[in-house]
Amino acid sequence: MDETREGKIFSLTREAFETLSRDYLFELFLRQARLIESQAEQIRRLEEKVAALEERLGMNSRNSSKPPSSDLPGNGVRMKREPSGRKPGGQPGHSQMLRALVPLEDVDKVVAVKPERCEHCQKPLHGEDPAPHRHQVTEIPKVKPEVKEYQLHTLTCEGCGHQTTASLPDGVRGRYFGPRLESIAALLTGAYHLSKRAAQEILCDLFGVKMSLGALSGCEERVGALLEGPVGEAHSWVQEQATAHADETGWKEGKHRAWLWELATKSVTVFLVRARRTKEAARELLGRFSGVLHTDRYGAYNIYKGLRQLCWAHLLRDFTALSEYLDPEAGRIGKDLFRRARRLLRLWHKVRDGTWNREQYQLATVRLRGDIERSLQEGACCPHKKMRRVCRRILKHADSLWTFTRIEGAEPTNNAAERPIRPAVLWRRKSFGTQSARGSRFVERMLTATTTLRQQGRNVADYMAEICAASVEGRPAPSLLPMAKFSE
Repeated sequence: MDETREGKIFSLTREAFETLSRDYLFELFLRQARLIESQAEQIRRLEEKVAALEERLGMNSRNSSKPPSSDLPGNGVRMKREPSGRKPGGQPGHSQMLRALVPLEDVDKVVAVKPERCEHCQKPLHGEDPAPHRHQVTEIPKVKPEVKEYQLHTLTCEGCGHQTTASLPDGVRGRYFGPRLESIAALLTGAYHLSKRAAQEILCDLFGVKMSLGALSGCEERVGALLEGPVGEAHSWVQEQATAHADETGWKEGKHRAWLWELATKSVTVFLVRARRTKEAARELLGRFSGVLHTDRYGAYNIYKGLRQLCWAHLLRDFTALSEYLDPEAGRIGKDLFRRARRLLRLWHKVRDGTWNREQYQLATVRLRGDIERSLQEGACCPHKKMRRVCRRILKHADSLWTFTRIEGAEPTNNAAERPIRPAVLWRRKSFGTQSARGSRFVERMLTATTTLRQQGRNVADYMAEICAASVEGRPAPSLLPMAKFSE
């Protein structure tokens, strides 16, 4: 009986142990399964992060909006041409580039050089050469500043004994520098982007004028104020044109981030420095503009409800980045888009060069347009997250991809805005932006004036001297608007 009881106890104990073992093993299995699942998720996230970092590491000026100056040396972005084996310099058979002679009526001094004796028999020579060989030497005379002193006399009235002191003439009061000198000082910093200290040294070394940094800043302020009217007139004129190109780049005002906005046409370009890169700033830049607007895909320009043309140069860089994805399907779609976009631009060069007209271009690109749109639709359904996002964003503006094919004057790229903004970027890199709102107004007005004048082939120094002289003499400021031969 005792043996039976012990057997039952042993049997119950074994069953309980087996039950506990099964429960423990099952719980251990669940723990391991959950651990494996969490580790797999962590590995997936890390793989996505590594892929994103590799994509960022491969970003350069060829496949993103990064400037060429940010490309690292030796990364293979800037292609080097194969050596031709020829020596540097002009090659045999190239056309000569001779310096053009100044017209004789503009020559200050003519020196006649005649041979005294025959180089063959040494007999004295007489007479004149009706067509002598002309050789001109150009020199800049030493500049000596003209200093004009105003002596203010105080005279006593013989009748009442009151003393009256003369006042400075209009246009002289409060000034220590003449209009041309003020314009040169502003040009050195605002047009040629020199630092204030470098401008100070040039004024002293070349012109013999000693000017403090504060006085130089005062010249900038006065010239900037004089440009307010002409720049405002130019801004209104740009808003009335049939086509325009808009762009923006980073700026710095004091310790704060700011943005330099630009609206460009063929003969007038306007700049604005604003604290934000927002729709409000874009609205202020565009104003009442209602023509064809060329931009990149930045969202602030979505406020514009008129015809818009997206920049295919930006799209080409986006497609280059898509073609470099490691995912096979995404990479294939990206390569197709890149190849077709590049062909689209190559065919456009024939329109630009005058070989084709716009109708020929439309016919030649009908199939190409359909292929690009189908590839974008395919990319919008691709499992690759970034490919899907980029293609969907482009398709949101599908109507703005082809405006240039049907509207005269429209172009496929926004290069007309990017070219004028590059000098401003170089200025920012050297000066680190501006220190105040007054400095920002000077920058935007000087950039507007100098860029516009150069577009029209007008002399920047002459215009600045004229606008300063006009203020002294009480005349209206000269306009920045194009003359008849420059009008669009």
